[in-house]
Amino acid sequence: MDSAPTLPDAVPVLIAGGGPVGLTLAALLARHGIASLVVEADAGYCSGSRAICISRRSQEILWTAGAGPALAEKALPWTGGRSYWRNREVLHFEMPSEPTQRFAPMANIQQYHVEAFVHQALQQVPQLVQVAWSARVVDLQASGEGVTVEVETAEGRRQVRADYAVACDGGRSTVRERLGLQLEGTQYEGRYVIVDIVQETKRPVERLAWFDPPSNPGSTLLMHRQPDSVWRIDYQLRDDEDGQEALKPENILPRVQSHLAMIGEAAPWQLQWASMYNAKCLTLPSYRAGRVLFAGDAAHLVPIFGVRGLNSGLDDAANLAWKLALVLEGAAPDGLLDTYSTERVHATRENIAYGAKSTEFMAPPDFAFRLMREAALRLAVDEPAVRSLINPRQSAPVAYAGSALNGPQSGEWTSDLAVPGQPAPEALLRGAQGEFHLTQCFGTEFTCLVFGDGPLPHALADLAAQGVAVLDIASQADALGQARLRYGLPGGQGVGALVLVRPDGYVMGRWRGLDAQAVRACLQEKGIQP
Repeated sequence: MDSAPTLPDAVPVLIAGGGPVGLTLAALLARHGIASLVVEADAGYCSGSRAICISRRSQEILWTAGAGPALAEKALPWTGGRSYWRNREVLHFEMPSEPTQRFAPMANIQQYHVEAFVHQALQQVPQLVQVAWSARVVDLQASGEGVTVEVETAEGRRQVRADYAVACDGGRSTVRERLGLQLEGTQYEGRYVIVDIVQETKRPVERLAWFDPPSNPGSTLLMHRQPDSVWRIDYQLRDDEDGQEALKPENILPRVQSHLAMIGEAAPWQLQWASMYNAKCLTLPSYRAGRVLFAGDAAHLVPIFGVRGLNSGLDDAANLAWKLALVLEGAAPDGLLDTYSTERVHATRENIAYGAKSTEFMAPPDFAFRLMREAALRLAVDEPAVRSLINPRQSAPVAYAGSALNGPQSGEWTSDLAVPGQPAPEALLRGAQGEFHLTQCFGTEFTCLVFGDGPLPHALADLAAQGVAVLDIASQADALGQARLRYGLPGGQGVGALVLVRPDGYVMGRWRGLDAQAVRACLQEKGIQP
């Protein structure tokens, strides 16, 4: 990695921060042909596992970014988990999944692997992306015409002119600080030590949680298997414990060993990395400040419980990339970027609402919450109806209900899964190339799904020349009937239907009938010329 990069004088997009969100944004912009400069203060990838659970939606995004094959080979997929109160199982949950899905609901992998895989994909397009390691943004000045960014490198300070700057520089964002912006919300007092250890195990890959385990009385403890024989272990500290002392190996080793012995993991092990965490529910009120945009932890901090942190940041990147590309290409007005902020702030507030509930259960903030949790866990031993109260509510895509980008819905439909603003449902299809998943067709273009049984009308075929990909889902292609069922079409032949899907895989509009003009009118109304 180049520690003394030669920076360009100007670039369409400057991305502050080369973590997984910043690198993914650069990769997605490159898919649209937009050049970017990524400025990262560290000399390389992060240390320690950090964000470890990659949702199904995030796996789709990382495939679009070019990191999919490496991710699939390395990550450990999982579908469920178990929770214990003391030494008794009180919950066994399974997330919705079926064999025809493209990805598992979750996959475990250390953050440094994600960063490496996306960076390797970026190296395939050096003409579009430069990553400046050991360089950091120290100041910036924005105007209506662009952003002048001051970057500090080993060779001194340089100014880079960008049409837009995107802050992906983490929870202590320099960009946010220089613009005088502050996160708003709640920070919880409960602290967790997070530890990576290397140990061989034959346990299945699932999310494991213990409340008040005999190995660590009064604590809450989580375990996730990671690639390379790594266990990720998170355990809660007591209020009276000193944080610096808790991170010393002589205090970590006995607590980890006690728990491994309790669950029968007797193989030799070694400590690899340790850090500390406390839950935060914080967000900027807007993710846009003129020509500066915010994504990932620079925009919001959400609790790890429910794994909404990195996953929400990757969704930020997917939402922003296509909008920024259209604006830079002159194919959409600058106001399109306002929808990035409104949609993703809405998503963050929903993630925070779920994350706060999970945090208050995993790390009760006061005696009343501790008392309620204790009651729920005691009841869950013998009362299955109570067990849903301790379900960890894993990350799921957020619908953009009420978004200004949502188009019309006309005609009768039998499912609400694909109303405008919803993530487009998955379906396994069959074509000349064999079986494929519908989400493989999303990522860079607007896509018009055509549900019909006859020849494709010329007007629909002509949409492709206007920048809209057309996918004809005839009955034979939808042999399992998944697409028609999930998109709300009755079985058998009928009047046909069109569904317009955004580049980030969200439904924009749907119409009964095969009138291509309805699709054109929807895009024109939003000022978009793909």
